[in-house]
Amino acid sequence: MNDVVNIEVHGEVVLITLNRPKANAIDAKTSHALGDAFIQFRDNNDLKVAVISGAGDRFFCGGWDLKAASEGEAVDADFGPGGFAGLTELWDLDKPVIAAVNGLAVGGGFELALAADLIIASSNAEFFVPEATLGIIPDSGGVLRLPRRLPKSVAIDMLMTGRRMGVDEAKHYGLVNHSCDQKDLINEALEWAHQISKSAPLSLAAIKSVIRSTEMMDIEAAYQLMRSGKIEAYQKMLNSEDAKEGPLAFSEKRPPKWKGK
Repeated sequence: MNDVVNIEVHGEVVLITLNRPKANAIDAKTSHALGDAFIQFRDNNDLKVAVISGAGDRFFCGGWDLKAASEGEAVDADFGPGGFAGLTELWDLDKPVIAAVNGLAVGGGFELALAADLIIASSNAEFFVPEATLGIIPDSGGVLRLPRRLPKSVAIDMLMTGRRMGVDEAKHYGLVNHSCDQKDLINEALEWAHQISKSAPLSLAAIKSVIRSTEMMDIEAAYQLMRSGKIEAYQKMLNSEDAKEGPLAFSEKRPPKWKGK
């Protein structure tokens, strides 16, 4: 735990909470702290899934700290090895991350949520990228990821106008996986995380790696790449002891004992 990021371990799940009242905005120092938390998660073999949330009941994350910007922090400042918010450019993280969005996800805060694999949101959550109205663009993933997660016309609308998207609309488009009352949010996110953690860790890594490597390809080209032996996480999964353990445990009617190798 430090002054801006709280870390709680719940078995095989880690809960990372951004704690910068009032808006949980992110400056370079906070981004480095988040990056350290995600890298520790990546490198700890005992942890299978991460949940990222914000402290309080109004802001998940208010995005880039504009006070820091007004005091001279550059838009291209060093935000750490994981990019802005520690996750948006952490390309070698092959473990699942759930964003538990407990309120407003603004600008870089929305980009942080988009960098997660799943989004669970409280009923009062809202998502928006106001950067164009401030003379910049959401270049920590928003302008790249949003058109891949929403219909292109809807993404362009949000990017160009900065309008807010509520939970119901976000669920309609599949951007949000699940919503609940705010009081239940963390418990539900942890429940989802524990359910995911029951799956084989090498399978989870292979899923993320295959999706990341092929998402811009047509299906035929994606098949060719997947079968080529060039996706390391997929090959590691195929050749693992766990790939044998799963069917064996099923036939013996017992829970599998994953080794991660």
